[in-house]
Amino acid sequence: AQWLPKTPAKSMVALKTPIKVELVAGKTYKWCVLSPLKLKAQETCMVARCTCKATQKPPYCDGTHKSEQVQKAELGSPL
Repeated sequence: AQWLPKTPAKSMVALKTPIKVELVAGKTYKWCVLSPLKLKAQETCMVARCTCKATQKPPYCDGTHKSEQVQKAELGSPL
């Protein structure tokens, strides 16, 4: 999927685990409801989407949710 970044606002921890979703080729997705960040799927595939918002590979999970900083954070709080 092609990532179309814009400057995001301060991200909040929504969840502490990724979610698996199917992306459909040609469809455009937002990282989250409030995010200006969008991606357009180049192919239909299953991906792990980040929900902690601390990933270095947005919008995909890179395992950062396992860090002590994320695990100690309250849901809805900024990192």
